[in-house]
Amino acid sequence: MQKLFFSFVIFTTPIVSQAAGFALSEQSGSGLGNAFAGVAASAEDASTIFFNPAGMTYIEGTQAVGTLHLIKPNAEFNNQGSVAGTARPLGSESDDAGSLAFVPNFYFITPLTETVKFGVGVNAPFGLKTEYDKDWIGRFQGIKSDLKTININPSLSFKVNDELSLGFGLSAMWIQAELTSAVNLGAAERTSRVKGDDWGFGYNLGAIYQATNDTRFGVAYRSKIDQHLKGDVRFSISNGPTPNGDVTADVTLPEMLSISSFSQVNDQWDLLGDVTWTRWSRFQKLAVFRDNGAPLSSTAQNWENTLRYSIGVNYHYNDKLKLRAGVAYDETPTSNEFRTVRIPDNDRKWLSFGAAWQATPDTKLDIGYAHLFVSDVKIDDNQTTPLPGRGRVRGDYDASVDILSVQLTHHF
Repeated sequence: MQKLFFSFVIFTTPIVSQAAGFALSEQSGSGLGNAFAGVAASAEDASTIFFNPAGMTYIEGTQAVGTLHLIKPNAEFNNQGSVAGTARPLGSESDDAGSLAFVPNFYFITPLTETVKFGVGVNAPFGLKTEYDKDWIGRFQGIKSDLKTININPSLSFKVNDELSLGFGLSAMWIQAELTSAVNLGAAERTSRVKGDDWGFGYNLGAIYQATNDTRFGVAYRSKIDQHLKGDVRFSISNGPTPNGDVTADVTLPEMLSISSFSQVNDQWDLLGDVTWTRWSRFQKLAVFRDNGAPLSSTAQNWENTLRYSIGVNYHYNDKLKLRAGVAYDETPTSNEFRTVRIPDNDRKWLSFGAAWQATPDTKLDIGYAHLFVSDVKIDDNQTTPLPGRGRVRGDYDASVDILSVQLTHHF
């Protein structure tokens, strides 16, 4: 059963990251309708385990939440003067690097005492996949980049008094990464594939302060997680000049800090807001080493810390139907100088809508939709000086993302 579950999560891990960098905001169907505004304070359902575990004190009884996100990214490269690797044909402009993906989340909360709640969440906080045609212009710099995570997050919350709630959680996160590219041999080409995985551990903390009967504020922190991936490198010609063998790579998944607000303006309207900081400056280079310590590859990233701003509203149409809307601005950690074909990221603007229908006294259905407008992604990655065979990729990407989420919440 465990193998079947892990296979399902791995199979449905996102095709392209939908937040800046390779973080994934899609941890809740109810939150998507508000562009994830206020999620560290709203504590609407059990998905608060991820956003702020202190929010579990606001959930009555035992509750389970299951969500499925359908994600369709679009990323088309337009060549503007790229240069082929030494002695090789330029190649083709790649077709759309994105395709439809399915991303699940699951959360469960149950009370231990009147003031203490226990919960567990299973989700994918980070993920990435870009995949180009095998003969595309930038094949010597990257063809496939695939990063998957599975996070198991048991949590506790404590209601200190009527105003203050605290929460704490542990994270056990599995990561798997796969990188492929073409190798330029001058008269011929072959391909390489690097693949490895690891388990890492971290924690998350949160607090919610009920300032008035109608307004509360939340602050939440997720720690960094150090990953030491172990795997191997394989070449399409096993007896070529570069041998197959074991490899390692270190990756630090960044910490995040969120500050949120939730206010019930009147019987019909709620106002939500959020600012989230992510320490992407931990990702300075992508380096892979052979087991003997010799470098296999190293690419500078030089990412910068980012902020994500969001604001949302809820409209309570009646006792059974609630409508949502939200906007967000998500900064990219990348820059034009260091952008690579593996993560062609840029700033994103979110426009989201959603609805919650209380189908029965114990069961609620949430539907959310978001369109992400990605700013023009320019790239000029010139690797002809250190490694002439890798060429120069110069151009831009036309990019956007559509997300549809369906969530079922049930009280027992």
